[in-house]
Amino acid sequence: MDNLNGLFAFVRAAETLSFAAAGRSFGVSASAVGKTIARLEQRLDVRLFQRSTRRISLTAEGELFYERCRRIIDDLDDAESMLSQTKETPRGRLRVSLPTIGYRFLLPYLPEFERLYPDIELDLDFNDQMVNVIEEGFDAVIRSGDLPDSTLMARRLGPFRQVLVASSAYLKRKGTPNNIRDLQQHACLRYRFPTSGKLQDWVLAGTAMGADPRLPSVLTCNNMEALFGATMRGLGIAYMPDFLVADAVKSGELQTLLDECLVQTGQFWVLWPSNRHLSPKLRVFVDFIVPRLFIGPSL
Repeated sequence: MDNLNGLFAFVRAAETLSFAAAGRSFGVSASAVGKTIARLEQRLDVRLFQRSTRRISLTAEGELFYERCRRIIDDLDDAESMLSQTKETPRGRLRVSLPTIGYRFLLPYLPEFERLYPDIELDLDFNDQMVNVIEEGFDAVIRSGDLPDSTLMARRLGPFRQVLVASSAYLKRKGTPNNIRDLQQHACLRYRFPTSGKLQDWVLAGTAMGADPRLPSVLTCNNMEALFGATMRGLGIAYMPDFLVADAVKSGELQTLLDECLVQTGQFWVLWPSNRHLSPKLRVFVDFIVPRLFIGPSL
């Protein structure tokens, strides 16, 4: 039990960077928290905090230890939730990983989610890199494409499609392409997948234009938000998901091009570890987003 108390004290001190604040959380003095953590450091034979007269900060070892301890405490929260009544209010920290552009389709619904489940603390990680859901301690991930891991449970969120877009200013300056061949006379903005380093193909009418060296590229980047910003500023034509550009198209800032040639669609999923109990907080999150995200065409 002393070991567990030490973990709780350490995690609270790491989150507040204050022994005094951690002590107030547990109704004890800052000195008591400091002594508890000192015993923990002695047992582990490693320094977890750098201490000065004015502040404390985590060491590199402390940062690593905090991430693991945080997961342990989250698992304890899940275990308590599992044993509680099913009608009990879902609560606790929920770690979710999404693609970088995920904030565009998720954030509009978060005020409603917060009103329904005020005791859930969402910890959102926007990252285009592949993550290991279990090893990195995520409760769930939202990703597109084929299902990558049979050890994960999944629910379908909905489809999206790829579109070609350009700003009105660019089209006024360079003209509007009328067919696929016309793209060879335009400035093309290309996306490079951060995980593989490969350029994204432009799949138009069944032909991968990305494989054609005559497709002129004036800008390549591995961040879809940056690509969107470059398109908005009139640098060229880009190929990107419809939900990312929907608002700009509706406002007239961007125009879609060659709609009849666009054939590529994608699929989003929410996934979570199959070997974990579906905690109340995760269950309500999944049930909340499935009927809301990607339920209809963006454009």
